[in-house]
Amino acid sequence: MSLLEPILIGLLVGLVVGALGAGGGILSVPILVYALQQPPHSAAASSLVIVGFTAMTGLIFPVRERLVPWGRALAFGGVTVAGSLVGSRLSLLVDGSSLMLLFGVLLAAVAVAMLAQGIADRRAEARGDEKDADLTLPPPSTRLWVSTVGVGLLTGLLTGFFGVGGGFLMVPLLVLVLRVPMRRATAMSLVAMVLASLAGLAGRLGTDVTLDWPLTLLFTAGSALGGLAGGPLAVRARPSTLTFAFAALLAAVAAVTLINTLGGASL
Repeated sequence: MSLLEPILIGLLVGLVVGALGAGGGILSVPILVYALQQPPHSAAASSLVIVGFTAMTGLIFPVRERLVPWGRALAFGGVTVAGSLVGSRLSLLVDGSSLMLLFGVLLAAVAVAMLAQGIADRRAEARGDEKDADLTLPPPSTRLWVSTVGVGLLTGLLTGFFGVGGGFLMVPLLVLVLRVPMRRATAMSLVAMVLASLAGLAGRLGTDVTLDWPLTLLFTAGSALGGLAGGPLAVRARPSTLTFAFAALLAAVAAVTLINTLGGASL
């Protein structure tokens, strides 16, 4: 393996994370296992380092542009972490093949939902009313905060259960359920990903999981650079374009996961 390979792959992953606020875990874990030949448990731990640091760098642009609703983002991230601790325990009750099959089905379902949202966004853009709604958050209310806690716990349960970073679920739930605009949802997801990554790493302290630190740091360096570039890309792109891109990413990973699982391969 050349030193350039993990940097270039990390750059691609970082672009996705920075632009969409998601995709790091569902991309980096398969890449680390299949392309960079890392053991699955080590890949999962390395992915937390990569995604967490990339999310931090990806946050620089939305913070500067004041896209992060900090109260909601921290509340959402906090309950997501709590849910992930429960989900990680529940996953031990399911065998690996069934887990990956469910993961593929979930990805496909979310991809379809995001495709429908993208079509709705494109129609709104055609009517010329997307500008007013682009960054407008739903007004604070008791119902909103209860919904935020509920969605955060559900996201945490699912991400802990499936063992990935969670952005691929956070963004759709924020957009589709809490009606958070896509760019705000991306920023909130990055905050939650940082918190979830730190919690996941803390949970692995004292275990037998080992990391290939040179590979992890090279991957992280490339991913961080990509994350810095991804933020401005998200601002220049139309919300519907981001949503369509996210749906396509989820559909592609779902197809690969289902084909590998049904064909007898697994992580």
